[in-house]
Amino acid sequence: MASNTLASRRRTDSGRTSRHRDADQGRPRTLISSAQLGRPRGKLVYWTVFALVAAGFTLVFVGPLYWMVTGGLKTTQEVVQSPPTAFPSSLHTENYSQAWTVMDLARLLLNTLYYAFGALAFQLVLDVAAAYSLSRLRPVLGKAILAMMLATLMIPATVLVVPQYLTVLDVPIFERNLLNSPWAIWLPSVTNAFNIFLLKRFFDSIPGELLDAAAIDGASPLRTLRSLVLPISRPILGVVSIFAVVGVWKDFLWPMLTLPDPGRQTLNVGIYSLSNGVPQNVLIAALTIASVPTLLIFLLFQRNIMSGLTAGGLKG
Repeated sequence: MASNTLASRRRTDSGRTSRHRDADQGRPRTLISSAQLGRPRGKLVYWTVFALVAAGFTLVFVGPLYWMVTGGLKTTQEVVQSPPTAFPSSLHTENYSQAWTVMDLARLLLNTLYYAFGALAFQLVLDVAAAYSLSRLRPVLGKAILAMMLATLMIPATVLVVPQYLTVLDVPIFERNLLNSPWAIWLPSVTNAFNIFLLKRFFDSIPGELLDAAAIDGASPLRTLRSLVLPISRPILGVVSIFAVVGVWKDFLWPMLTLPDPGRQTLNVGIYSLSNGVPQNVLIAALTIASVPTLLIFLLFQRNIMSGLTAGGLKG
């Protein structure tokens, strides 16, 4: 009788163990087990560490932005005093309107938008064509061409400044000087190896059956690209578009070299050129205004950015 009771307990314990094992297999493995998280002490330690890490990263990334926004609301004496104040003693919102007028930010914003969306148009046309040809048309030495393109990502951007400047100063064959023209901004940004790689990786994930069906229906490669591939590729096209606009928007060294005319300068270069004699609080307010468009782009399209970067295939 006792042996039967002991055997039944063993079977019950083994059944519970197997059920727990099956449940654990369905859960993602982490550094802390589910049993430890189920205890009050484990929950306390976990949430304490999580809160500290989240607060630390938030302070690192949001801290400079907070200082910039509040610095534009302070007086000049309060901005330069040491130690700095965490909160403005009084809000001076007129600093932002003064920065808009003194730094001529309206003209600089229009110039930057013109350069950014011009570069976006050229990148979408040429980078999509290059990625599609490497992915689907499979030219001779296509893999070698792609490898050489990706190898350019290993070269620091500052190393290419001098040869690019000499090229823009006197374009080979055409013998044209492109300084103080939008072409000096657009042409160097056209062939972006990283964007081409992203586009090619997405095009590779499109099922070949779709393209074969389009070819059977008599669609040419260009028609297939326009009517089939591009509508499917909206997530990755959105990511490439954001990268193109932000890349031109935040660039400083290249526009400063190629756009010396004050009437053609971008936002960053214009603020730098007009910063002499401007109070610190007004200058910080101008920098805050210049940062708003890119922050809005990220906040509005962060879901599109993540979905585009993680899009690697089609299900169905």
